[in-house]
Amino acid sequence: MSNEVYEVSKSRQGHLPVKLLYVTKSKFNKNWHSTHHAHHFTELMYITEGKGTFIFYKEEIPVKEHDFIIINPNVDHTEKSDIDHPLEYIVLGIQGLSFSSTEYPGQVSLYNCKEEQKTYLFYLEQLIKEAKNQQEDSELIMHNILEILLLKMMRKKTFNVEESSTKKISKDIEFIKNYIKQHFREDISLDTLAKVGHINKYYLAHSFRKYLGVSPIEYLIQTRIRESKILLETTNYPISNISTITGFSSQSFFAQSFKREMNISPSKYRIAKNTNKNKTKVKSNKRKIKSSN
Repeated sequence: MSNEVYEVSKSRQGHLPVKLLYVTKSKFNKNWHSTHHAHHFTELMYITEGKGTFIFYKEEIPVKEHDFIIINPNVDHTEKSDIDHPLEYIVLGIQGLSFSSTEYPGQVSLYNCKEEQKTYLFYLEQLIKEAKNQQEDSELIMHNILEILLLKMMRKKTFNVEESSTKKISKDIEFIKNYIKQHFREDISLDTLAKVGHINKYYLAHSFRKYLGVSPIEYLIQTRIRESKILLETTNYPISNISTITGFSSQSFFAQSFKREMNISPSKYRIAKNTNKNKTKVKSNKRKIKSSN
């Protein structure tokens, strides 16, 4: 008879100061499109199938199967699915921790975990199962599963973890955010925003950057750029018209701002997007011809 005994050493790591808020499993379809939004907590998104683009502030990152996206609190973001390869993903909402990495030092981290997919998917599926069944002690079990998942991830040392504040964005900042989204086509300055929000403009500038990582005017420009990208992709409007529609004071300022945000001019962006659309259509038509044969 053989007998192997392994001693368990005392852990230097205590329980993580984290709380699971929710777990969801989603799939894109033609009738559902995500909109820009933010949370006062952290989200972990695991792509189980498909591919698309993750969008936050001025960044657009291609995402695919087995990508893990970590979105820190108060980050304005959304995702866009590839039509032919719809995104499917599992999302955890967690409170108490934020993440950063050397590759993504800001408010969003992304890495591909194809090598660990079986391990991570096992724990994620267990979380969904417990949340769905809601049996005795499900909350405790789910918390322990979440801790195991996070500790497994931390072993890879691909990012840093720290405690995060659970404080929500103040009502003043939320009001200014929504005002910008609704009135970005208008002539807006920091003085305008301070006046409509009844806030001291210096306090507004400081607080907005503290909560969102950008100034109110930077956020305004990013909102205008986001809208202009949609118009460049979906219409034949002249670029001069698009600059006016989206609130830019001149076409030259629009072009300058667009290139600074996107590292490409508006005209080249439109050409690149149209080229990609045509390639997608050709591939789709080829698949239809093959299937019909």
